[in-house]
Amino acid sequence: MVEKEIKLEGHIIDSHTLGNTMDLIMEKGGDFDVLEFEIGKHKKDTSHARLRIHAESEELLDSILDELAPMGVSIAETSEVILEPAPKDKVAPEGFYSTSHHVTHIYYKGEWILVKEIEMDCLIVVDEETGEAVCKPIANLKAGDLIVMGRDGIKITPPSKPRGKKGVFEFMNSDVSSEKPLMHLIHQIASEIKEVKAKGGKIALVGGPAIAHTGSTGIIADLIREGIIDVIFAGNALATHDIEVDQFGTSLGVNVKTGEVVAHGHTHHMRAINRINRSGSIKDAVEDGTLKSGIMYECVKNDVPFVLAGSIRDDGPLPDVITDTVESQTLMRKYTQEIDMVIMIATMLHSIATGNLLPSRVKTICVDINPSTVTKLADRGTAQALGIVTDVGAFLPVLYNALHEDD
Repeated sequence: MVEKEIKLEGHIIDSHTLGNTMDLIMEKGGDFDVLEFEIGKHKKDTSHARLRIHAESEELLDSILDELAPMGVSIAETSEVILEPAPKDKVAPEGFYSTSHHVTHIYYKGEWILVKEIEMDCLIVVDEETGEAVCKPIANLKAGDLIVMGRDGIKITPPSKPRGKKGVFEFMNSDVSSEKPLMHLIHQIASEIKEVKAKGGKIALVGGPAIAHTGSTGIIADLIREGIIDVIFAGNALATHDIEVDQFGTSLGVNVKTGEVVAHGHTHHMRAINRINRSGSIKDAVEDGTLKSGIMYECVKNDVPFVLAGSIRDDGPLPDVITDTVESQTLMRKYTQEIDMVIMIATMLHSIATGNLLPSRVKTICVDINPSTVTKLADRGTAQALGIVTDVGAFLPVLYNALHEDD
């Protein structure tokens, strides 16, 4: 038998970390002894536990420790982090540490160092001259980069579940369902948005074309103009149909006010793209008077940045769409490290992509009529997401009104 001591700190009972740790060890075929357990008696007090894991082989022990790490469980013995140089560009040494999106520290030269720009499924690179540690995607590795190896000297701190009164984001631990108290949730979300903005925080919107299809572009445009939304992530479709609404009053050829199909309306999105191409860009179209309203218009007028990431399905695409996915990722990474909340609306692929780039500290709301969008987002690691299963055309007006109740 092989063994290793581990430690747990924080609200490990309320967050079920202690119970989940014990269950995982047993389910994987290991065993454990509780060496130390101190329970916090007051709401602000944290709890501490130390366990010794027993396993039949080093391989099994490593497997258990790998699965415990993202839960915030760390090895009890503090040891210096292990570093090895990258042998070539975009290649890490075998056995490199693969990051989670939780707050991460490494023990380097006798002190705990915060890993900057944390996101999941990346590597940690240490700069010996500055002593800084930064999270890097494998595509950005350079030969000679010092890579963190294994799990020694690594401490992960997941978001903790506070004791006492539960907030809106405690719903994230419930099953995905359309039967959640929608009106109550939306008002709580509005309160969270106000709190973020009052503290000077930034909010991102990840949007799909259903925003335009449901006639909701005006609401998003208002939120941009009012300073609620600070950055937008989307694809060619949202921008195209938003512009189609401005140019023709339709989205996918359907009148957004009456719901009637317009003759030859199926060509409108292509005509909208053509007009932007004629101007040269979305910004140029605003400046020359071609584009007069909508989401993209307000982004330009209010200096709100947007990242339009292309896909193989795109018509056109618009001249502002970034067709290189790595370039899109790089630009999105710049903004995801700066935001405090993200609202994902009716776009599965862009929501999951954004979730993969987010630190777990970012409050995340995912709204979609399809429950699988919310489920897949959580399954792919964005467990902090609050999922709401509803039609975006119903959600957005209520949210907007809730944000302005006290005006």
